[in-house]
Formats: sequence, C-alpha cells, structure tokens
Amino acid sequence: MTSLFYCCVFVASLICTAVYIYIWHRRFDVNFTLIFIFVPVACMGYLLQSTSGNVEEWILSSKIVYLGGTYLQLFIMLSIFNFCQIEINRKIRVLLFTFATLLYASVLSIGYTDLFYKNVSLDVEDGKLVFLKSYGWMHTVFYVYIIILFIAGISAIIYSWLRKSQVPRTIIALLVIPDCFSVFCFFIVRRLINVVEIVPLVYVLALIMFIIIANRANLYNVSDTAVDSLMRERAIGYISFDYRYRYLGSNVIARNLVPELSKLGVDDILGYKPGERKIRLFLDSFKEDPKKNVFEYAVPDPDSDGEDENIYNVNINYLYEGSRKRGYIVTFTDDTANRRYIRLMNNYNEKLKDEVGEKTRSIIAMHDNLIMSLAMMVESRDNSTGGHIKRTSEGVRILIEEIKKEGDKVLSDEFCRDVIKAAPMHDLGKIAVDDAVLRKEGRFNDDEYAEMKKHAAEGARVIHEILLNTDDESFKTVAENVAHYHHERWDGSGYPEGLSGEDIPFEARIMAIADVYDALVSKRVYKDAFSFEKADRIIMEGMGTQFDPGLKKTYENARPRLEEYYTKQQEQESGAKSGSVDS
Repeated sequence: MTSLFYCCVFVASLICTAVYIYIWHRRFDVNFTLIFIFVPVACMGYLLQSTSGNVEEWILSSKIVYLGGTYLQLFIMLSIFNFCQIEINRKIRVLLFTFATLLYASVLSIGYTDLFYKNVSLDVEDGKLVFLKSYGWMHTVFYVYIIILFIAGISAIIYSWLRKSQVPRTIIALLVIPDCFSVFCFFIVRRLINVVEIVPLVYVLALIMFIIIANRANLYNVSDTAVDSLMRERAIGYISFDYRYRYLGSNVIARNLVPELSKLGVDDILGYKPGERKIRLFLDSFKEDPKKNVFEYAVPDPDSDGEDENIYNVNINYLYEGSRKRGYIVTFTDDTANRRYIRLMNNYNEKLKDEVGEKTRSIIAMHDNLIMSLAMMVESRDNSTGGHIKRTSEGVRILIEEIKKEGDKVLSDEFCRDVIKAAPMHDLGKIAVDDAVLRKEGRFNDDEYAEMKKHAAEGARVIHEILLNTDDESFKTVAENVAHYHHERWDGSGYPEGLSGEDIPFEARIMAIADVYDALVSKRVYKDAFSFEKADRIIMEGMGTQFDPGLKKTYENARPRLEEYYTKQQEQESGAKSGSVDS
C-alpha cells in the first residue's frame, strides 16, 4: 500500500514537471527549472526506498532521496532571490553549491563511513521490513544547512516586501507558501505521521504552487528584448495592467510621462488619484468599447518653460501571452511633431506642404524600417533562411516587372508597389513558431511541420495588428494576403485554408513562385542548392498544380533575370567566404 502511495506521488511529480515544460519560457530562472528536475528524482528515490528488500538497496535509494533533499532547498532559495531581484555574488553562489556538493558527498559515503549514517540495519516488525539507522555528525550539519537556507529565503521575501515596490507582491506572497510549508513538514509533520514519509507529497504540493508562480511570472515580462529595444529607440512608452487594473510594469519613457507610476507598486490597483485618473478613464473607455482605443495625452514641454505642450497618441490594446488575453497594454507615441506641423499648416501654405511632405516621407520610411526590422528579427531566428527576405523580395520585383511588360494583365502602379513592399513581410508569422522547431537543423517531423505551418495564419494576424490604424488600406490588404496565402496551391492542397485557383489572391500567387524558387536554388540546412536547370524543371512541373498556370509565361520571361540575380548573389557569397578565409 505504501509503495502505491509513493508511486502515485512520483507520477504526480512527473505530471507537474510536464506542465512546467509546457509553460516554460527562456526567461525562467535556471534554479527554478532545476527544482522541477530534482523533485521527480527525489520522489523516485522514495519509491525505490519503499520497495527495498535489503540494506544495500535501501542505502542506494536513500542516496537518491538525499540528492533532492540536499539541492532542492538551495535551488528554492536561489529562485526566491531571483524573483525578489536580489543579486547574489557569483563567488557566494559557487561557495553554496560547493558546500552542498560536499554535503552530498558525505551522503554518498553511507555504507563506507559513519559521517552521515553510523550504521544501517534491517529488522522485521508486524511482518514488515523496517530499516533502522543511527545518524552521524554530518546529518546534523544537513539539518543546520536546511534551516540556514530557509532563513535566508524568508529574509529575502520580507526585505523585498518592505523595501522593493517594483517586485510583484503576488509572487512574493506565493513564494512564502511552498518554502514555509516544505520546511514545516520536513521538521514537524513527518514526525507525527509514521505510516508513510510525507516529504515527497510535500514536494509535489510545492511544485503545484511553483507552477502557479511561473504562470503568474509571465505577466511581469510582457515584451522580449528585441521588441523592447525597438520601442526604446522610437521613444514609445508602454504600461501593462491585468484585467483588474493591477499595475504589472512599465518602461522608463512611460514613467517619465506619468510620474505617478514610480509611486505605484507592482500589483497595486490603478485608481482615480490625480495623475492616475486620465489613464484609468482611458482604460474604462476601452473596456466599455474596444473600438475606442486611441486617445490624446498632453504633458508640458520642458524646453518651453511650460508655455507649450508635447502631445502623445495613447493606444490601448489587449495584453497577450501567446494567444491568451491577460490584460491591457497602454502605449504612448510622441505625436508632437505631427501636431506642430498641422499648426504650421494653418499659417503657412506652400512652405508647410513641403515640410509636411518631408515629415510624411520620414514617417513612411520609419514605418518601412520598422517592418523590415521585424522581418529581419524573425529571419535571424531561422537557421535555414539567411538572406531569404532580400532574395524573395527581388524575385517578386522581377516577376512584377515582367507582368507589366507583357501587358496581358492590367495591374495598377499602386498594386505593384504594394506587392513589392509586402514581400519582406511574408514570413513574419514565424515570430510565433517555437525556437526548437524554427532552428532545427534538419527536416521536420509531422508535428514540427504542423507547428511550422501555423506561421502563415499567424503572419496575417501580426500584420493586421501592425497595420491596424494605417490609412493605406490597399497595402494592408495586400500584405495580409501575401503572408496568409503564399503557401496555398493552385490545386487546393496547400495551407492554411486549402484555397484553390482564382480564390487565391493574385499577390499570394506571385509570392509563391518567388518563395519556392529561392528555396530551391538556395542552400538550406537540410539540402544543398539545386541547379538552375533542376529548379526550373520543378517550377514548370508545378504550373497548374502548385502554381498559377497563368503565370507560366511570366516565369519563363523572368527566368534569365532570376538566374542572373542569383548568380551574382552566389558570387558575392563566395567572395565574402574567400575573403574571410584569407583574412
């Protein structure tokens, strides 16, 4: 019966670890992750201990049990310090780990020395095997070690609660429970319950609490470094709240615009105090009608002695963790320059038109650079598609120019411009693909391929969000179509919607040829580059099945220019590699 208990506890620990792996994020502290590794190991030791038939087996299983007992409290303490944003000197961390290792070395000496256990013997009570042991002095050291780590962890929690307003209060409160509960059960409860060892069950309960902590911790890191850098460079401020208007975090720009945020502790509820009131009213308005998500926020211009104001556009949207809505994000974009240009427009005619035109071109260039930066950021995560964005964009340009030369299809200049401009965005959806899949060096299995195929629909969603408030509706439509449907096939066997024939937007049909051609003649981690002849044969065979047969003539006319372009690219790459080797 006891073995069944330990077996259930061991299985439960594995389930908790599996859940943690599912919600895992690279921002999670390594010590926190190690807790979910060592608990199942310790629980397995208790299971083996319950099935031991002789002293040797019992000693071996005890060594596995103490592997968890020795290191778990250390990892818990280090995780607490990390969550509380308290830095531990590297030398101290090394010293703590070294001491834990020496302590575990004394555990490994059981059966050979009397450091940890002086002796272990086997007895029979009520028809059951009972293992008797007497403790050595290192066992006392083990108890002292556990108590010291526990005190250190609790001290960090109390200090952060009292002195660190930017440390999430919810996380601090949740950390107290597993730390205190595990130590209390280890020293007191286990002595009151003699039927089974209660410690492994305590471990599992602690894991459940740590899963809650990990899930909650995701809220306090809502943007990763690359996106945060883009925002910082473009002077964009942001604040995040959960659905109860509890403050989750903000960047320096937002705190400068709304100084009251510096006095607001993480997890404090945004109220109607002066300074908070306007943001609260913005949130209330958005909550009532999500379509009303753009507002104006004015602050005194420090360079004008208070006589002028800087105007910011405030945009409120839902805060996403993956595909889940977890709260609200408020962004501030400096619109002062635009407003001042509008004011000048009322005073100056032709001069202002020139200035507005220049500013508009600058904004468009910034917008285009942002889009390209996002596309390049996505491509940098993919091991197999270096330079893919640049090459496919040129391929689309060549195909568009050939279509216009033929004159069979009447395409507006605006449409042609939009398709060429949208080409770099066709794989933006890969930003949502897991790194393990995206950076795999080799062919995908079925599950990985299914994960990769999600990038088409996800790309359309991302582009829709990026271009949500753009005035250029034609470009928005073309860009979404290129990302969404460039993997559809003429015969209907493509993804994600299984569209066929004329139902596939024309811009996506053009993109499909450029995308596949680049994949064929470029080297990937799972294949060498195909010759132009082989690539041409594959493309031509796909006309009418994979590709629009109406674009066959266009491709044939574009082929010499495509080959010339890719030949130059290959020569440049070879020259770069040769120069690198020579240097």
